[in-house]
Amino acid sequence: MEIVKIPKIGILRWESGHVPEGLMQLERMNGNSTNPDSYPFPVKMVEVKGANTETVIIHPNREVLARMIDTVKEMEKEGICAVTTSCGFNAVFQKELSEAVNIPVFTSSILQVPFAQAIIGKDEEVGIITANKASLTREHMRACNITDEHNLYVVGLEDCKEWRKIFDEPDDPFDMEAVSGEILGAVEKGFEEHPNTAVIVLECTDLPPYAQQIRERFGVPVFDINSMIGYVAMSIGQIRLYE
Repeated sequence: MEIVKIPKIGILRWESGHVPEGLMQLERMNGNSTNPDSYPFPVKMVEVKGANTETVIIHPNREVLARMIDTVKEMEKEGICAVTTSCGFNAVFQKELSEAVNIPVFTSSILQVPFAQAIIGKDEEVGIITANKASLTREHMRACNITDEHNLYVVGLEDCKEWRKIFDEPDDPFDMEAVSGEILGAVEKGFEEHPNTAVIVLECTDLPPYAQQIRERFGVPVFDINSMIGYVAMSIGQIRLYE
């Protein structure tokens, strides 16, 4: 495999000082979308002023969207070939961002849901694991071309005691072993309630470090932000399998 050393993929991330300490623990993990060590190729990370939990997840903010559009336009001028984001809830901005520039923009791992459904057939289910089920709305789904015809369900982590610190006590440190148990427990609950589950899609960009554990424990493909970055990287020549 040959890897092009010049960054071709840009990642929009939250503004410094707006990421609480609890989330920083997760962001330092290999596999997290904002950890440069998660990738076998260079990426360009750019902060978006005002982007944070409130303006992206809780109340999607149009001013922040406008800043994202301006930022992606600048990245395009600099030679970046594709842009993603550091939070799956940016899915709500997918259409506006992708239509504003001439390079691919892939805001959220849930863009892979139609693909996942297609490869398993209509009778099998796609399970989406999200940071907060109530915040993942039909608007997010529509923006990613997910329709009522897709056979899916959503499991949220918002009721998990340790995970809820993201929202209730954001600067308190996580018990990382407890977080791991809660994530696997949430996936297991999905399988218990939906025995036809054939694929898992991880909405949250803090969840990829746990993807391999999920694959090994439940024996199904797991798609996340990094699987999507991987095949976009191949599509634009950042990774080349052969000459």
